[in-house]
Amino acid sequence: MKSVRQNSGLASVNGAVPVALDVHHEKAGEQEMDGEEAWTYEVAHSDSPADLTPVVGENLRRLRTRRGLSLERLSKVSGVSRAMLGQIELGRSAPTINVVWKIARALGVPFSALISNRVSSGPMLLRCDRAKRLTSHDGKFTSRALFPFDAPRTVEFYELRLAPLSVEEADAHPPGTTENIVVSQGTVEISVDGQRYLLATGDALVFQADTPHVYRNPANVEAQMYLVMTYSLSAP
Repeated sequence: MKSVRQNSGLASVNGAVPVALDVHHEKAGEQEMDGEEAWTYEVAHSDSPADLTPVVGENLRRLRTRRGLSLERLSKVSGVSRAMLGQIELGRSAPTINVVWKIARALGVPFSALISNRVSSGPMLLRCDRAKRLTSHDGKFTSRALFPFDAPRTVEFYELRLAPLSVEEADAHPPGTTENIVVSQGTVEISVDGQRYLLATGDALVFQADTPHVYRNPANVEAQMYLVMTYSLSAP
């Protein structure tokens, strides 16, 4: 059981109202497989699209081998089980959003380096019904990239959706990474650096995302957010 630490110094940003709540998130049970920890909890929800699975797998293998990392070594650095990494590379398992972040951080690359699959120039229309989405393990948190998967980039734009009464815990991103997030529908509580901010529709929050942070939907309706992720040019 994970618990977001409570804090005594609450702050407000852009009119957001600080709150003090005890947020808990239960990690899915782990089993054993071939002598290793099971990686079931690392796999995306069964309803998540599978079109990104082979793309992530090919990019992972290319980036890993380019750095001379074995699956075992990458597993130790990223915290993702070796079994899961192998399944991703083979295109047999769709990783969760959090797993992709763990791998990107371990490899020292932007998130988009793992989901990019084409090179193009000129205007590009991104149809909503053809969008590629990543999900959490339970399917309650989804991320849609609002940029073409043509190349890794230092600025990324996402649409995020969080189911009612759900929590998504995010690991620290690469050093210097900034998140600029605005709530377009519903209410979202964001916890970062021991402080919690309650954002209503239209509220925005900018923060350094190179530390663990949590998104929580305290309401009975789905929350929708738009996120601009900016990476530091000096990051590895």
